[in-house]
Amino acid sequence: MASEHATLAEYLKNWSGGDETRDAVSIALLALAEASGRLSALIAEGPFVRGLGETVGDGGGGDIKKFLDVESHKMFKDALAKAPVAALGSEEADDAEILNEGAPLVVAIDPLDGSSNINTNVSIGTIFSVLPAPPGMDMNSALLQAGNTQLASGFFVYGPQTTLVVTVREGTHIFTMAPDDRVFRLTQRNLKISPDKAEYAINASNARHWPNAVKAYMRDLHAGKDGPREKDFNMRWVGSLVAEAYRILIRGGIFLYPGDSRKGYEQGRLRLVYEAIPIALLVSEAGGSATDGLRPILEIKPDNLHQRVPLVFGPTAEVERISRYNEAQSGGEASPLFSERGLLRS
Repeated sequence: MASEHATLAEYLKNWSGGDETRDAVSIALLALAEASGRLSALIAEGPFVRGLGETVGDGGGGDIKKFLDVESHKMFKDALAKAPVAALGSEEADDAEILNEGAPLVVAIDPLDGSSNINTNVSIGTIFSVLPAPPGMDMNSALLQAGNTQLASGFFVYGPQTTLVVTVREGTHIFTMAPDDRVFRLTQRNLKISPDKAEYAINASNARHWPNAVKAYMRDLHAGKDGPREKDFNMRWVGSLVAEAYRILIRGGIFLYPGDSRKGYEQGRLRLVYEAIPIALLVSEAGGSATDGLRPILEIKPDNLHQRVPLVFGPTAEVERISRYNEAQSGGEASPLFSERGLLRS
């Protein structure tokens, strides 16, 4: 069965066509895939590995660092050191780490997204972004390029299957690790986000802290068939960005992690460089959109490696709808479109 599907290496060889930059990207992606296979095997050992989900420190900004966070960072760093990657920007390191001076690429990575779920057998993953390293540019600056300069991005999901969702800017594709030979093989080509799925993902426990625009949007969803949307919506929330993104890419729906009124949450909790930017490229290549509520994520130039950003992604029409809610609120008063007895209500 596995032989019927092209391997990741075969796909990348066909895509690169001997182009120097594409060859470098291919080597980096294969290095990431190799490390993800080892990490997947370690995660699968679960309770047989003592301390796998043990807290080993504070990652800063309220983030808890787990033992597996540290181990996954080491795995990917070691793998990328053998690839044409000049520097690595990781959630687990304060600054850019130099790997191979003069190499043509830099990689930004969240080595283990959703690590709070390690002990709960919920899907967790790795998110990455591959960017060019222009000659003469210092490595920290290279990692802080706007997302529209990315050469590739993707994420691995360690769940019922180990999967790679990836784009080299020619569509968004899924590769699944085959259980017989542990090789990533193409299983879904050219994903397109469904525009019709009536699902949303948001952490509803934060509702009292949301900005008014988000509250107004959610009120209209909760009104269901009797409200302006004239249909019922279901809520999904896993607490693992890769799990949420995978579901939305596969079957549709909208994701929101807004900034809110709590200290430290004004710009949300997700990281721009190695979470929002790579997800945004995948979503864009799948026909969707990603914004911070107003601005396209791929047009935002980061200020620092660990910058936080609000994140909304999903079908373009729904993302644009949320932007209109935010635009209405930014005028200083509620829009009549979204008020309790507004134009969109019967």
